[in-house]
Amino acid sequence: MPIDALILTYVVSLLAALSGLAIYSEMRRRRFGPTASEDRIFRCQKCGLVYTDDADVDRSRCSQCGRLNQAIEF
Repeated sequence: MPIDALILTYVVSLLAALSGLAIYSEMRRRRFGPTASEDRIFRCQKCGLVYTDDADVDRSRCSQCGRLNQAIEF
């Protein structure tokens, strides 16, 4: 077997192994990583408290002072 074919086989097999390892680690990261929250972010106009509430709520009551607030739009 020529030396060129051996080197090519070695390099291709190493690249395939590295690609497989990268795909495997990315799949594990996605499976066990934190998911994005669906909650909405609110900031109280009276006391300045920043808090979250469910995604289906348009206005939320501040837990510190009790004022109703609109969600923050980014």
